[in-house]
Amino acid sequence: MKRFVENIIRFRWWIVVLIPLLTIILGYQLKNVQFDGSYRIWFGKDSEALAKFDKFRSVFGNDDSIVIILEDEKGVFNKKALASIERLTQMLWETRFIARVDSLTNYQYIHKDDEYPDEIVIENFIEDLDLLSLQQLQEKKDVALKEDMLLGKLINGDATTTMIVGRLTPKASQYFGSSKIIYDLVNGYVKEESEKTGFHFRLAGGPPLNATFSSLGKHDATTYTPLAILIAMLLLWVIFKRISGVLLSIAVVIFTFVTVLSIQILLGFKLNNFTANMPIFIIAIGIADAMHLYWIYLLGRRQKLDNEEAIFYTLEKNFLPTFLTSITTAIGFGSLAISEIVPIKTLGIATANAALLAFVITIFFVPAVLAIINPKVKVKKVTKKEKKLGSFAQNYARFIRRYDLQILTITLFIFVLIGVGISQLRVDSNTIRYLRDDVVFKQTIHFIEEKLTGPMAYEIVVDSKKKDGIKDPAFMKKVEQFSNEFQTRYADVRHISSLVDVVKKFNDVMQGSKQIPNDQNLIAQYLLLYSLSLPQGMEINDKMDVDEQRLRVTASLNVVDTSLDLEMISWVEEWWKNTPYSAEVNGQTAMFAHMQHDVTDTLVESIVLAIVVVSFVMLLIFRNIRMIPLFIIPNVLPIILVIGVMGWLGMSIDIGVAISGAIIIGVAVDDTIHFLIKYKEAREKGLDFLGALAYTIEFAGLAIVFTTIVLSLAFAIFSLSQFMPNVNFGIITAIALVIAVVVDLVMLPAILSRYDGKKRSFLCEVKQ
Repeated sequence: MKRFVENIIRFRWWIVVLIPLLTIILGYQLKNVQFDGSYRIWFGKDSEALAKFDKFRSVFGNDDSIVIILEDEKGVFNKKALASIERLTQMLWETRFIARVDSLTNYQYIHKDDEYPDEIVIENFIEDLDLLSLQQLQEKKDVALKEDMLLGKLINGDATTTMIVGRLTPKASQYFGSSKIIYDLVNGYVKEESEKTGFHFRLAGGPPLNATFSSLGKHDATTYTPLAILIAMLLLWVIFKRISGVLLSIAVVIFTFVTVLSIQILLGFKLNNFTANMPIFIIAIGIADAMHLYWIYLLGRRQKLDNEEAIFYTLEKNFLPTFLTSITTAIGFGSLAISEIVPIKTLGIATANAALLAFVITIFFVPAVLAIINPKVKVKKVTKKEKKLGSFAQNYARFIRRYDLQILTITLFIFVLIGVGISQLRVDSNTIRYLRDDVVFKQTIHFIEEKLTGPMAYEIVVDSKKKDGIKDPAFMKKVEQFSNEFQTRYADVRHISSLVDVVKKFNDVMQGSKQIPNDQNLIAQYLLLYSLSLPQGMEINDKMDVDEQRLRVTASLNVVDTSLDLEMISWVEEWWKNTPYSAEVNGQTAMFAHMQHDVTDTLVESIVLAIVVVSFVMLLIFRNIRMIPLFIIPNVLPIILVIGVMGWLGMSIDIGVAISGAIIIGVAVDDTIHFLIKYKEAREKGLDFLGALAYTIEFAGLAIVFTTIVLSLAFAIFSLSQFMPNVNFGIITAIALVIAVVVDLVMLPAILSRYDGKKRSFLCEVKQ
């Protein structure tokens, strides 16, 4: 350690110049930063769910779309509204990456020719708008409200709300930036149309959702990172009352996150809603290291040590605990690398590296700067405040010793009672629930759900088991039966559409009956006639495969918990297993519903991995297996407590909560390490339990409380986000860290009182 300090002092100018210089050079890469809000970032290249979806898309086309919603309280069947719909429909047709457009005006209306009743006409529902009279518009409205393929899909029951759906091309998602291109173009269309007509348009679908995620991520990164730095600086000033302590700690943070973020960009990673907040994680991590180093340095100077002696003193006291806390923090974040959810995996790896890098920068940069600036520190006598702290520590130790059994009994009862709430937990990975209620996109989704139809969709692929099998009357009747039973069983299923609707419509026009005909040839003729009569781009090849063996059935649903999604998906697939056919539920809604398992696995597996690895590291360092429970208990109980409260309150676990468990362990164990190292140090000096506990409280208690305040406030900043996983993560983590420090300073001493309160210590050899 002495040689290490001598080398830092010797090469102090090199260190102080090179670290900022390397940071600036790497920071040049920040100009290339890109943000990806696409749904694909949540799934790895080897994801079965993504592979399944890509296979579906290659056969049936994309299920993603951009939706324009128009509401006219007087009804949309007026020339002004219909003209606007017609213009927007045409503009969408001409937009890059859009394969098909469906709207009220270009709906392919199947009906008999008025002049030749034996002939069927298939044409745009609204033609020659300028020539239509008010009576004809009313007639169109009456027809629309009786059309099964329109009502509850493109128009609502009172004809005041309608939507235009632009279906994306299958390859649109393969082009990075395509979603932004589509959104920007369509947003431009509706703004222009709004200025022209005065209508208020709403946008929904994949591109607006991706744009919302990107916007929220960028807002969080550019707003809350500076806020976190400002709060940290204020806290550091309150603690140190010295500008050098503030700037040194902040410098470590800035160097760390600029370096890590730049390396991420060099490796080809793009920011997402999780990694965009990485600087706040690094602020919490980096400041704690620098705080401990600078704090002990000041104590050394106040004890009449010169500058170099104080640097040696602080490194000697802090190197091991700071190294250990950096390792355990890295383990906590690094355990997230096992997650199948890609943004969580990348966040875990990047932040684990940041924890280790922050330690390296702290150990080299802070002492080097101190060696150069040699701050003046007044030598102080023991103040009344410090005497009060010593007196408080002794009284506190006596209190713990006297009531240790009661403390353990009460806390254990509380934890068991609250922990039972875990059994009530639900997991929710619905992307719409990831947004606050005041986010415009979520308000649009609620509007669609309230006024029009279900904004979510299942793409159900039903296999008839034979070529041309979808034309079999028995098969079509089974699809009709399924649709009726599905909607009857689940009120959240709002509309179901397939080629069965086309066949029933044709039969209604031809035979006057909305029934599926019993003649397969007649069904084939209906579908052929319909297909030949459709304009280019409106073909039915996205409703069936080329062999006409598999049929696509689209169910529109309300936004529901993932658990209900999985229940409905399971019901659908089980229903078809009891028939000669089979079905598979696909599409983005189903894909994200299946991500629920990844969320649960991330929470459980990352916590277990963090506990195991941290325990192993502690065993290597302290070489005492009896200390392992002392690390586990104070850091697992806060997680149980917080998640148990969530269960009792009926809250759901999302990906934000899923990542919090391992991070809480990785960060909270830092306080436990500092506490036990001080306690062990005191016992090795020959102090009895009361003396050792008083020593620990006096010399580590304040530092533990200060770092917890800084960390909790840094994480609590996430609660201001409009991205709910960030909100839940921030609240859960901040509360858990506060609980953890209470456990460290109350429950842990009570445990030690019961099991290490003798003259002889099981933690170490006590000097006699």
